Amino acid sequence: MKNKLKFKYIMSSLLIFSIMCININIAEAQLFDVDARAAILIDASTRTVLYEKNIHEALPPASITKIMTMLLAMEALEEEKISLDDQVVVSERASKMGGTQLYLEPGEIKTIEELMKGIAIRSSNDACVAIAEFISGSEELFVQKMNDRAKELGMENTTFKNTNGLPEEGHVTSAYDIALMSKELLKHETVMVWLNTWMDEVVVGTKKQSTQQLVNTNKLIRSYKGANGLKTGYTSEAKHCLSASATRGNNSFIAVVLGAPTSPIRFSESAKLLDYGFANYNTIEIAKKGESLGNVTVDKGKNSSISSTVEDDIYMLVKKGEEQSMEKEIVLKDNIYAPIKKGDKIGEIIITMDGKEVKKANIVSNESVERSSIFTIMGRMFRGMTGH
Repeated sequence: MKNKLKFKYIMSSLLIFSIMCININIAEAQLFDVDARAAILIDASTRTVLYEKNIHEALPPASITKIMTMLLAMEALEEEKISLDDQVVVSERASKMGGTQLYLEPGEIKTIEELMKGIAIRSSNDACVAIAEFISGSEELFVQKMNDRAKELGMENTTFKNTNGLPEEGHVTSAYDIALMSKELLKHETVMVWLNTWMDEVVVGTKKQSTQQLVNTNKLIRSYKGANGLKTGYTSEAKHCLSASATRGNNSFIAVVLGAPTSPIRFSESAKLLDYGFANYNTIEIAKKGESLGNVTVDKGKNSSISSTVEDDIYMLVKKGEEQSMEKEIVLKDNIYAPIKKGDKIGEIIITMDGKEVKKANIVSNESVERSSIFTIMGRMFRGMTGH
């Protein structure tokens, strides 16, 4: 009887303890809730997800859509398909976009730079359509490019129906997908200048010109230390949305908030996410693309050695206080045989934490080396024997 009572006492104690643990976990989760329908925080360098809430739910993104519109425009500029000075004739259709706009008139001529400022700073819907038509011939063809690019970036819960985010059935994306395209846009320095401009102006109109004052819709660039973008959005269906980025030193984070009940809440919740990232994590640069990691001997090549580098920039995200437990090891081949193409694997870089391997990346040739002729090889041998 005593054993049964003892068993019941133990089981009751375990049950109470389990309930307490569950309550503690719930309490901890509630301490870091985000007042929005969906939210995410990622490390921009490594794409590590640090906070998530409904991150793959397909939701209307409102003007956050414009991140993809700006990305395609910046890629077209980089590929020299267009230039900032190109003159765009505003169509009837573009001029009739509702919502936030530059109030462009049909037949009006604007440069790509003026239109991009309108999109990045004021979030102008008419400027989006004008740029889309100029790059692709029609908004429909540009939207197809938007969806194709989304697939390339791994945005699996995204379908774009227009260039600006105005309400349209089936026009959706997710917090995670927005983080992916935000990370891609951050690579383009020119657009970052506009995204960080608080005020500017554009002269619009044909018969009667007016100066449109542009005020950035993203208040964080003035109030949050290190904030450098990206884009706000609002419709009655999407509610208040924001993709916010900030950089301090090597640390860059992207916070996305979708469906916040008010505009002040989207900013405060985004700041809370960014605060969490900066307070708890450090991004450590392991190696930069193009940086020499050492030379490797080349047999039978026109050059006797080649320099090595990594395929892409390599970063590691660690919790603060754990930096000293991380080590990197560069392992290069002793020698290789020509011909060698630029980008061929010639070694590995291995990162460990507390002695355990956590990441491995290829080290590649930083240049190409052709196979040398028999005369070059004999000449080297002769110089080796004579000491000259």
